[in-house]
Amino acid sequence: MGRVEGKVAFVTGAARGQGRSHAVHLAEEGADVIAVDICADIASNEYPLARPEDLEETVRLVEKTGRRIVTAQADVRDRTALAAALRTGLDEFGKLDVVVANAGICPLGEDLPVEAFIDAVDVDLVGVINTVHVALPHLGEGASVIMTGSVAGLLSSAASGSGPQGLGGAGYNLAKRVIVEYSTTLAVKLAPKAIRVNAVHPTNCDTDMLQSAPMYRTFRPDLENPTVEEAHAGFQSFQGMPVPWVDPSDISYAVLYLASDESRFVTGLQLPVDAGATVKGTGIRK
Repeated sequence: MGRVEGKVAFVTGAARGQGRSHAVHLAEEGADVIAVDICADIASNEYPLARPEDLEETVRLVEKTGRRIVTAQADVRDRTALAAALRTGLDEFGKLDVVVANAGICPLGEDLPVEAFIDAVDVDLVGVINTVHVALPHLGEGASVIMTGSVAGLLSSAASGSGPQGLGGAGYNLAKRVIVEYSTTLAVKLAPKAIRVNAVHPTNCDTDMLQSAPMYRTFRPDLENPTVEEAHAGFQSFQGMPVPWVDPSDISYAVLYLASDESRFVTGLQLPVDAGATVKGTGIRK
């Protein structure tokens, strides 16, 4: 039997990147999946987001494992649409065991308008809250809620909006910092119901968010249009270990652990998957 055999997981941002990886890893270990993605761009975010065909590829990969999947194109900022997407999955599978609130954007650039801050907070924080809140009435004893944070939410040196990160970067970092407090508070309140709440905090992860021109410029602000090769050293300098980034599957292994009964007594955890970024940096924020 798989590590999450018979469970049903609700995963946002599932069309590609970390979300797709989480959906596929959970399916490989026995879970059925309710997968949601916006499958459209957000104007303030200067790298392209997933497309419907990306979500179709997630379906193919999950079904290849022999598990079932229900999908919906929905914006996590829209709680009504998100609830409807979840309801479709519940009608198919009849229950919900695992929530992976993963959808996120990172609009970077010092010249971006204030909408970059708004969109980053609305997707990365409000979207996480919406995902969790539509799911909570359907969770019972033994359920697991997992939120995607970021090393930016743990480091006391997380940028407040100056420099090349700009307003969007400030919104991203704020959202990830608040996820620490939100997940911890919710973990305390849901512990008597035996519902676990944890957050995973990735470092640079090899996804479309990272492999984008705005991110390259953030790590090489001295260059106007740096290539990935030119940004490589900047990426690597962020971690303690000699790697520029981790793979989405590295994050999925942590998600899988937190989704499984192996972590049945683990709640309120802030789990960095960061190749030593936080211990190399200024440390976990106080």
